[in-house]
Amino acid sequence: MTNKRKIKMGMVGGGDGAFIGAIHRMAAALDGEIELVCGAFSSNAQRSVSSGLALNIVKSRCYENYQQMFANEKKLVDGVRMDFVVIVTPNNLHFPIAKNALENGFHVLSDKPATIDLAQALILEKVIKKSGKLYGLTHTYNGYPLIKQAKHLVCQGELGAIRKVIVEYSQGWLSNKDDEAVKQAIWRLDPQQSGKSCCMGDIGIHAANLAEYVTGLSISQLCADLNTSVDERQLDDDGTILLRFNSGARGVLLASQIAIGEENNLRLRVYGDIASLDWSQQEPNSMWLKYNDKPSQLIRTGVGDFCSQARNAIRTPAGHPEGYIEAFANLYNNFCDLVRAYENDETVDYRQFDIAGIDEAIRGMAFIENVVNASHSESKWHDLTLTESVVGN
Repeated sequence: MTNKRKIKMGMVGGGDGAFIGAIHRMAAALDGEIELVCGAFSSNAQRSVSSGLALNIVKSRCYENYQQMFANEKKLVDGVRMDFVVIVTPNNLHFPIAKNALENGFHVLSDKPATIDLAQALILEKVIKKSGKLYGLTHTYNGYPLIKQAKHLVCQGELGAIRKVIVEYSQGWLSNKDDEAVKQAIWRLDPQQSGKSCCMGDIGIHAANLAEYVTGLSISQLCADLNTSVDERQLDDDGTILLRFNSGARGVLLASQIAIGEENNLRLRVYGDIASLDWSQQEPNSMWLKYNDKPSQLIRTGVGDFCSQARNAIRTPAGHPEGYIEAFANLYNNFCDLVRAYENDETVDYRQFDIAGIDEAIRGMAFIENVVNASHSESKWHDLTLTESVVGN
């Protein structure tokens, strides 16, 4: 690519006291390809401006709200105005911010889930197509080198035909009533801000996406049992989902935020008829490839041959651990390359650039709503429906 200027980024949300906003900023800055130039960092106008100033952004581009930001940035000249906005707010604001940004001519990179419900995601798809702009979704764990290698091994047939997928995402941070006072918990447990689900909308969606990303299969049917473990909570904090994939493979998805003692335990196991693989986010630089008829193989990041996408995601020599922020940074690098391709009038293929887009966004929202509805039903199996007909069922 010929255009190697820094890509200009704006941010909505992620102000003082917000956990994920700081992670996004570190990840975006890691490789020196992206510059944060403006932001509307809080729904409180004063806090928004003060947060921007604390990040050394010029005062004129520390905005009181996102509407003001998009209107003003649109007036700036090429090379000065922001190229894309990253959305790091509670779920209920993802759609209106993304819609406003796209309609004002800006690309969008959004935290998951894409919207507060499936109906909004389907509308967003139309807005994206009409705008002609780019839309990406930050499914962080797809950024790990060994996850990319796992996807490659499955695609190359190393595991044979996939029979079983087990994906688990366990946390313990919402185990007790007192945990609800934490800022990050307040909005996640509020249906008006979070949507129909807390646990499945927050971490179950990551697990479902990871299973589909690595296997290349699509969840076609599910049987769900969601639970609210703490008195007076309105949304789920725990759940078990039985999965059927479009290939006939079976699966189990476990997601819990009340598993005491668990930190951020995301684990994926994929079983084929030749071999299996086992990866854990808490030990992300190691992955087991196992067989029945020969010794198991421990694959370590940076040791031996890797596919091109995995190689591109590795920054340091073997034995120098890389983790969560680097995985996040890989998503930013890929989105940055996508923006450059767009600017150079090259073919924009989200799969080529290894970025989740509106298709994954719709599947994610469909997963959440279908799981919630299935859990309320006495029927066992439910088709995973990607249309608005699921809404309100």
